[in-house]
Amino acid sequence: MFDKFNEECGVFGVYGHPDASNLTYLGLYSLQHRGQESAGIVSSDGKKLYCQKEMGLVADIFTEDRIKKLPGHAAIGHNRYSTTGDSISINIQPILVNFALGGLAVAHNGNLVNAGLLKAELEAYGSIFQSTMDSEVVIHLIAQSRLGTLHERIVDALQHLQGSYSLLLLSEEELVGIRDPHGFRPLVLGRAGEAYVLASETCALDLIEATYIREVEPGEMVIISSKGISSSFPFKKAEPSHCIFEFIYFARPDSWVFGQNVYTTRKEFGRQLARETGVTADVVIPVPDSGVPAALGYAEEAGIPFDLGIIRNHYVGRTFIEPRQSIRHFGVKIKLNPVKDALKGKRVVVVDDSIVRGTTSKKIIKMIRNAGAAEVHMRISSPPTTHPCYYGIDTPTRQELIASSHSIEEIRRYITADTLGYISLEGVRKVVDRPMNYCVACFCGTYPVPFPGESMQQLGLFEKD
Repeated sequence: MFDKFNEECGVFGVYGHPDASNLTYLGLYSLQHRGQESAGIVSSDGKKLYCQKEMGLVADIFTEDRIKKLPGHAAIGHNRYSTTGDSISINIQPILVNFALGGLAVAHNGNLVNAGLLKAELEAYGSIFQSTMDSEVVIHLIAQSRLGTLHERIVDALQHLQGSYSLLLLSEEELVGIRDPHGFRPLVLGRAGEAYVLASETCALDLIEATYIREVEPGEMVIISSKGISSSFPFKKAEPSHCIFEFIYFARPDSWVFGQNVYTTRKEFGRQLARETGVTADVVIPVPDSGVPAALGYAEEAGIPFDLGIIRNHYVGRTFIEPRQSIRHFGVKIKLNPVKDALKGKRVVVVDDSIVRGTTSKKIIKMIRNAGAAEVHMRISSPPTTHPCYYGIDTPTRQELIASSHSIEEIRRYITADTLGYISLEGVRKVVDRPMNYCVACFCGTYPVPFPGESMQQLGLFEKD
């Protein structure tokens, strides 16, 4: 219905709190923007793991009765948007299994680019997969490891992975948080009283009044148990490759990720966009909601009034019944509606965070023109998206990305804007700290982690030493 990249997933975990499951529910509620297909919680009382999960939204799934079925002082939770695997109940996380060392639950945010090869080799040696998720590979690798302790097995398993992962693992006795060596996806550490908390974003800490401690570092493994908290870096060091789209679109504006406030960063993207693509206009409006901070920054830098020229309906469900008598552009109209008095007769700058296929932008511009705008100038607070993401974002194929095969002028004509301007990649890098620490493959096609080709040798998981 809406031409945007889709969110990845959100993870949340807590250890050492009598209301661990309730805190996890609240944490997932804060992270709902990262995935709306399904949600799940696994808790531990020190002796046994308990699980509740279902398709749908957090608030609809976790009733008071369900929370009561999740006793214990530790819990992990997961909101899912499927980047790998189907949107079906068997793919709901956390994944919960029993194996030689006891119970183990895993919640994963990211995408494993070599999951297919790993799965094929594991199946050849007898593993039986219950889901279509790449995340299940992690469980099988841990179970198949020949090493002794759970920690050793986790490290052994993760050394085979290529791609992105922020992982939470829960056993009966401890909570483990791990971030891949490139640090693609965010993961933060906090404290709520005597309890420790791990979460995808700091907004989840805010709701439960937890104190932010720091980011989990790329390649770091944090272990939390009754003995306290410990940290190690058991994986080979890699160049940081944080996902730039966390700032552009995915993270909540009130969060801090990768050491920066998201709202402030998006607003500065808008300022830089105005410096690079300024145009004479009467009003600046955002495409709500993700375009609001950049539009504010653009308006302030350009000295043009800001207004809400489009109103978003926040109560649109995942599905709706279209009228029998076809209404043109129904999918966009049910979600967005123009404010005619703010647009009539005006030269309008409309700011959005990205253009994917261009279909929604075209409909929005037509909507603004129909409301009486004299001119419509489209401004985008990210560079042209020319390549798909393979590290945990659900993106179209390259053929579907309009910027992969069309010039900016061709895109402008397609979406019918009077002018079209994108922020440059250099402009984006001016805004973020440590600019070379970000993955920008979606803008340039330079991928920090290579993809296994068909000619690759088997990975040798079961070769003898």
